[in-house]
Formats: sequence, C-alpha cells, structure tokens
Amino acid sequence: MIKRYIPSRETIKQNRLLSWLGPRIHDPLLWHVNRNSVARGTAIGVFFGIMLPVAQIPAAAVVALALRANLWVAALTTLVSNPLTYGPIYLIAYRIGSSILPPAATATPVVDEQTAAALQWLIESVNWLTGIGRPLVLGTLIMAVVGAIVGYFGVLLVWRINVLLKLRRQRKERASARRAPDSP
Repeated sequence: MIKRYIPSRETIKQNRLLSWLGPRIHDPLLWHVNRNSVARGTAIGVFFGIMLPVAQIPAAAVVALALRANLWVAALTTLVSNPLTYGPIYLIAYRIGSSILPPAATATPVVDEQTAAALQWLIESVNWLTGIGRPLVLGTLIMAVVGAIVGYFGVLLVWRINVLLKLRRQRKERASARRAPDSP
C-alpha cells in the first residue's frame, strides 16, 4: 500500500535537486520497504520529531542516509510532533526533566543597580528561560530516546504479528482447499 506513494528509483535518479547527494541517495535500502529499514526510519523520525522543534525532516533525512534507514518513513514519522502535539509533548518533557533535575538557582547578574533596573525585564526573562530550559531539554531527550526505542521495537512487533497472521490465513486457506471435494 505504501509503495504506490514512494517515487520510483528512476524518478529519484533524474531529480536534479538530489544530485548533490551523489550515489548515496541511490542506495536501495533508503527506498525499500522491509522491516529493518522501516523500523530504523521510524526510530530516527520519532527521535528527531520529539527532540527538534525545527528542521526535523532534514535532520532525520541526513541521519537516515547515514544509517541506511527508509528515508520516507523517517521523514513522515517526524510528524509525531506537529502544532497540535507540541504543547502536550513539551509540557510532559518539562515535567519529566524537572522531576529529575534539582531546582535551578536563580543567577544574580553582576551589573550596577541602575543598569539592572533598566534591564529588569531582560534579566527576569533570562532567569525564566534558564530555569525552564534545562528540564525541558533533558525531558525532550529522554522522551526522544524512549520514543525511538518504542517506535523501533513497535514496528518490528507489528511487522512480525502481520507476517504471522498472514501465514495463519494462508494455512487455513490451504487446509480448506484440501478438505473441499473436487467438483466434477
């Protein structure tokens, strides 16, 4: 089903926007749909989808090229984070990070009082950002790693279940075909 949306190898070879990647872009594992390349692509896409707020797809594509993962799956699974899911993802990530890290101490700037009064909003903003930044980065890193692991093994599990169900269905069809009497 997914194969009809993936461009053909000839289309990719003729694309002049991809020519700078050289022969690496023509690696069949980047485009072939098998359980290992799809699982790697899922892990890469989920990791960068959660970890990076911008440039997720290019980052996932570069790593997918390096690790010979399915490029399209890596790009599509970065969409695990989107404008609807950013809020919940970053709230959960902040809570995870702040539960692990000790409370941040507020930094006292080394400036005179006149400058501090003039820049009070900037100092408060920097203190707020440094207070939220460390737990948020740690939380997103933890969520990205766990999400990548769950995505990788989840794809392998779903793929295996699908194969087993297909084999079971084929066995039942063969058994029922053997039991059915031949029609004259």
